[in-house]
Amino acid sequence: MPRPRSLTQDRLAAGALAVIDRDGPAALSMRTVAKELGVSPMGLYRYVTDRDELEQLVVERVLGSVDTTPPSAATPWQERIEIMVGRLRDGVAAHPGTIPLTVTHRHRSLAGLRWSETVLGILTEAGIDGGRRVVALRALHGYVTGAIQLEHLGPLAGEGTAAIAALPEDRFPHLTETARSAGGVGPDEEFFGGLRLLLRGLDD
Repeated sequence: MPRPRSLTQDRLAAGALAVIDRDGPAALSMRTVAKELGVSPMGLYRYVTDRDELEQLVVERVLGSVDTTPPSAATPWQERIEIMVGRLRDGVAAHPGTIPLTVTHRHRSLAGLRWSETVLGILTEAGIDGGRRVVALRALHGYVTGAIQLEHLGPLAGEGTAAIAALPEDRFPHLTETARSAGGVGPDEEFFGGLRLLLRGLDD
C-alpha cells in the first residue's frame, strides 16, 4: 500500500514561500522546496507536478492573506479603492520576492480574483465601465506592483537617492533638487500620494 500523504497544500506553500523569502524567487525549485520540507525531491512529485504548480500555491497563500471584503458603501469610492489597494500592498509587501509570481499567476488565484471583483464593483458604482474600467484595473495592478518593487529595491532612503543628489547640479538641476527633497518623504506618503494622483485621473 502507498504511504499516507503527509504533506498538505498549506505546508507545500509555506515551504516554497520560505525558500523565496530567504533566497529569492530564482531559488524556487522542486529540489529546494523538498529540502526545506525534509522530503526527497522525487517524493514531492506525489503532491505537485512541477515548479509552476508550486508558484501557484505560493501566490494563493500570499493573496489569500488579503482581506477582499468590500469597504462600507458609505465611504467615497476613491477611499474604498485606497483601502483595497492598501490591503493588497500589505499582503504582497510582506513577501516582496513573490511579486513576479503574482503578476504571472494572479488570474489563477481565487483570492486574487476576489480582490479584483471587489475593486471592479467599486469602479462600476463610480460610473467607470467598459474599456475605461479595464484600463483602471490594469493601472491599479501596475501601480501596486511597481510601487512595491520601488519601495523594496530602490527606496527613497536608499543609496540611489543619495547618488542622484550628488550629481552635478549644472547638468541635472531638477533631479538633484528632487533627490534632496526625497529624504522627507516616507514610504506611506510616497505610496498613497502616487495612488491619489492616479485616482484623481480616473475621476476626470
